[in-house]
Amino acid sequence: MFSWLGKQGGGRERGGGADVVQTVTGGLRDLYLRKLLPLEEHYRFHEFHSPALEEADFENKPMVLLVGQYSTGKTTFIRYLLEQDFPGMRIGPEPTTDSFIAVMYGETEGNVPGNALVVDPKKPFRKLGRFGNAFLNRFMCSQLPNEVLKSISIIDSPGILSGEKQRISRGYDFCQVLQWFAERVDRIILLFDAHKLDISDEFSEAIKSFRGQDDKIRVVLNKADQVDTQQLMRVYGALMWSLGKVIDTPEVLRVYIGSFWAHPLRNTDNRRLFEAEAQDLFKDIQSLPQKAAVRKLNDLIKRARLAKVHAYIISYLKKEMPSVFGKENKKKELINKLPEIYIQLQREYHISAGDFPEVKKMQEQLENCDFTKFHSLKPKLIETVDNMLANKIASLMNLIRQEESNMPTEVVHGGAFDGTMAGPFGHGYGEGAKEGADEEEWVVARDKPAYDEIFYTLSPINGKISGISAKKEMVTSKLPNSVLGKIWKLADCDGDGMLDDEEFALAKHLIKIKLDGYELPGTLPSHLVPPSHRKPFQTAE
Repeated sequence: MFSWLGKQGGGRERGGGADVVQTVTGGLRDLYLRKLLPLEEHYRFHEFHSPALEEADFENKPMVLLVGQYSTGKTTFIRYLLEQDFPGMRIGPEPTTDSFIAVMYGETEGNVPGNALVVDPKKPFRKLGRFGNAFLNRFMCSQLPNEVLKSISIIDSPGILSGEKQRISRGYDFCQVLQWFAERVDRIILLFDAHKLDISDEFSEAIKSFRGQDDKIRVVLNKADQVDTQQLMRVYGALMWSLGKVIDTPEVLRVYIGSFWAHPLRNTDNRRLFEAEAQDLFKDIQSLPQKAAVRKLNDLIKRARLAKVHAYIISYLKKEMPSVFGKENKKKELINKLPEIYIQLQREYHISAGDFPEVKKMQEQLENCDFTKFHSLKPKLIETVDNMLANKIASLMNLIRQEESNMPTEVVHGGAFDGTMAGPFGHGYGEGAKEGADEEEWVVARDKPAYDEIFYTLSPINGKISGISAKKEMVTSKLPNSVLGKIWKLADCDGDGMLDDEEFALAKHLIKIKLDGYELPGTLPSHLVPPSHRKPFQTAE
């Protein structure tokens, strides 16, 4: 069914989930070159929106872009993930990182300057050359042999300026560069300092340049150990209020709270919160390789929808232009009426308003264009893209789902990620249902005397209480019946519909676990099996 995709895969063969990515990559590249690129070129899409995609854009590893004001810990965050220094790294309270640094895998450590980087066909940065030497002199690739970088690449950005400093010109369009990266990365992480929540004008403009990429954005509230619990609550509220003014989405952004560096916590009151938040963030980043194919597919769909809308706009402007006289006046009139044209096209072609480019930006770009050189609408080009979206993309999506279900999960390894996976310092080790897993004594025995007192007030017969008697006691926990039903199934080890003193103690222990905020296990772990039930229980298994 998907044999045509395999022929387009190209490159060296790899095992596991990488084969899926390689096959889908070939299919995406083929679709773009044959179906979408002709439409983009015909209506000059690349001049208005985004440069043409190249092979490296399809082949590159997942990328994470870090953005934040100076001294919020962006470079330290990368150092924390990699657990080693990288070439070109500078850390300090002042604006130390004044360049875009692409931290990528390489067999040997070293830096590649921006001018050399944009002519390397193996790197996805060739189109950055259009931002000129002022940018390229502030762009480099830092390569080093690190296990984390085998799966992802990380882009460190210059600290965003605030106050008087933001008036100093960088010499290139900072927000345009950020927008270019945002369209190509898999994750955008906005870093905030617990003591620096103000969003400067430049930072606000930077965040607005991520319009249309909201699903990629995550927020990190860093250095949260420097405030106590009450202050942290206020800081979090202030951050959400500030973000609400610049990010125009109905959904609340996911904010990860913690202290992301390898130093002792200054305030340990919220240690468990920081550990849980770090684990969630790590899981999000670790899942990027597995989701890379879907992300590229999604980005291609967004690009195709924008290219279609752009074609409708350009062809409409061409159609409205007079053939001989009054061209300049008509051009000004059409530019001023662009919001009305948007509404007309939405109705005529049944297009969502969210698919249209920003009006103000489009008007500025159209000022320098000769409308008479635009092309009229070619329905065949539109039909080709529609067919791609309706049929070919759906086939690729099915391929990804089928193949990923048969492949081992591909995650990021190495660096700080390995420190949270196993051992006594892994997240949740020795807590909840995992408590007592490495002890010889049955962990429930610690509280069993108290549980026995309750057990014998329930009038056991032949050493057991009925389900009705157990229910009277268990419902006092105020847990919902669905949860108590699961606890009953886990505690009734021999399945006789009654509980002996050990099974009852186990039920009370599981209730305590749930009331403490932990999840119940799907099946009863071996260390929680009551001693008198262990041999027959294990035999039954």
